[in-house]
Amino acid sequence: MPNSLCRAKRSVSRFLIVGLPLLLILIFLLFPYYWTLITSLKPNRELYSTQVVYWPAEPTLAAYGQLFGQFNFLKPMGNSFVVAMITTALSLTVSMLAAYSFSRFRFRGRKLLMVLFLTNNMFPTVLLLIPLFTIMRQMNLLYTPASLVLSYTTFTIPFSVWLLNGYLNDLPMSLEEAAMVDGANRAQAFTRIILPVLVPCLLATGVYIFMQSWNEYTFAVLFTNDRNRTVPVALKSLIGQFGVQWELLTAGGIITVIPVCVMFFFAQKRLVAGLTSGAVKG
Repeated sequence: MPNSLCRAKRSVSRFLIVGLPLLLILIFLLFPYYWTLITSLKPNRELYSTQVVYWPAEPTLAAYGQLFGQFNFLKPMGNSFVVAMITTALSLTVSMLAAYSFSRFRFRGRKLLMVLFLTNNMFPTVLLLIPLFTIMRQMNLLYTPASLVLSYTTFTIPFSVWLLNGYLNDLPMSLEEAAMVDGANRAQAFTRIILPVLVPCLLATGVYIFMQSWNEYTFAVLFTNDRNRTVPVALKSLIGQFGVQWELLTAGGIITVIPVCVMFFFAQKRLVAGLTSGAVKG
């Protein structure tokens, strides 16, 4: 009996010290998403009622129907998806080649260039608005998806180069040397040996780039018009001068989160492997 009492006291103490704080933090983090969800499901009489409702008495999907019907939310979602996918592919390709060069070759100015990549993330992206706007106007790319893709690469590539470079530095050069001894050139050694091992980190970096491109607002509001608005700008248009369309705004927020959640669900194992491990240890 004394042993069981001691175990019970330890369990209670562990819950109060570890479990309860974690539970409170989890509730604090998830409650905004829960409130967004139930707001999108509330009928109008509950939505604008003075009484606080923690779950609608009669949940309805009317807001989602109106979002895709009258508001045509599929169009900005398609624009965001195209921009995010192209940005991810372009940034990953450039970052992978740049990181491989920084990791495997020693050349003059290498450290300076890496520092410049790092300092790029020290400044807010809003500082790039005016020069990028001027460049896009001179290139006749304003109000096109290409302007967003090129703008997003200015802050996704530097971080991606650092992330991939750290992962490549953990890969022993003996892998490529063994392949080249067997008759492969450097390009073949990279594509057949290094690239398959690099997949977890490429996936983690790709998810980061996709999220940044999918959720970005500052560049999108300046470099797009009504024809090619992306999701964040389209949602902002639901906030008017005289009121906010809360049911459409929250429904759009829930729909916007779904692609990222699905991506994390299917890629979580490779994400953990890419962000926390180095791959092969020599």
